[in-house]
Amino acid sequence: MKGRAAIGILAAAALGAGGVAGALLLGAPPAAALFALLAGAIACSLVRPAPSEPPAAVAPSAAVGASEPRAADLAELLRAVDEPMLVVRDRRVLVANRAARGLLGAHIEGTDVRLALRHPAAAGLLTGPPAQADAVPTRTELVGLGGPDRQWAMTVAGLADGSRLVRLVDLSQARAAEQMRADFVANASHELRTPLATLLGFLETLQDEAAANDPATRDRFVRIMFDEATRMRSLVDDLISLSRIEAERFAAPSDPVDLLRVAEGVRESLGSLAEARASEIVVENDARDTIVPGDRAQLGQLLRNLVTNALNYGRPGTPVRIRLEEGGAGLLRVRVIDQGEGIAAEHIPRLTERFYRVDAGRSRSVGGTGLGLAIAKHIALRHRGRLEIVSRQGEGTSVRVYLPHASQSPSPAL
Repeated sequence: MKGRAAIGILAAAALGAGGVAGALLLGAPPAAALFALLAGAIACSLVRPAPSEPPAAVAPSAAVGASEPRAADLAELLRAVDEPMLVVRDRRVLVANRAARGLLGAHIEGTDVRLALRHPAAAGLLTGPPAQADAVPTRTELVGLGGPDRQWAMTVAGLADGSRLVRLVDLSQARAAEQMRADFVANASHELRTPLATLLGFLETLQDEAAANDPATRDRFVRIMFDEATRMRSLVDDLISLSRIEAERFAAPSDPVDLLRVAEGVRESLGSLAEARASEIVVENDARDTIVPGDRAQLGQLLRNLVTNALNYGRPGTPVRIRLEEGGAGLLRVRVIDQGEGIAAEHIPRLTERFYRVDAGRSRSVGGTGLGLAIAKHIALRHRGRLEIVSRQGEGTSVRVYLPHASQSPSPAL
């Protein structure tokens, strides 16, 4: 009998491995092939040899004891999987791994699957006849499981004894990323279309001989066209810069950079803008060490973006301060402080989103592209730091950037 059992298990394993190999050859994703292999392994654990003679009567307690190791084996097999997985039999959850219990509740083992999942699509798929799930794994999407905005892909595979193996894959982040990409394309298209429409309109007007022959009109139109073309160039430059920073986000820069010298350079390069605002840029250093591992050009861009925002949105005639100080835990803190109108609390969490503006009209009037703070945030993240915004209405805004000192090795976790 043991020889027959071994042959049966080996045959089932061979079929499972062959199915996985075939799935991979046909272009199935590796995760789907792994799911098929796991289903095959569980099916192997359920193979029972055909007895050569009628079995002897078994006491109820012995029967229960015989079924417990099988459930324990299934739980052990599913424990190594990070995604929520269940084994369902006769409409009840037989086994649930830790991820499934964390999502659906610690009490779900032994309960009705309709109470565990509480989703109409899942209930319809898991309470029908077993034959519906035996042929090929079925997949459906669930919305609202574990939270109103969460989305899941549920895959169900039939097992040899009529049980079903259920796998849940969280699609929430992928769908959010898709939405962010769609919003980014829509916003970028809108931001480019606006100045382009202005350029085309003035060019069409200048084709009229009366407007073209009027020097004052022609000069005014050309000046506006130049400003709009400059704004388009700034937007394209920022888009390229943001794309480059994101592409390099996993490669932490390591060159030693004196942030005090970078701040002094930013103060000099933005001197004309400060004069136009009847303001000044003040650099203050209270840090013992201003050397950080970084990319000098990107750190300069970070400070320029923050100081430009502070000059544009601060009150005319008030200074903008760049203050370097110890940030604790081996960090250097850089604060860019203005004395503007401040920002309402509900806007602060979204300020680093691409193209987000508190006042779109004012932002465009000062030449902003809506990407400055997003670029600053990604530069800080690439340098294994972080960016925070603190603001009080009527008092002003302080943007704080925390960067590790050169003596601190950057953490790869970020």
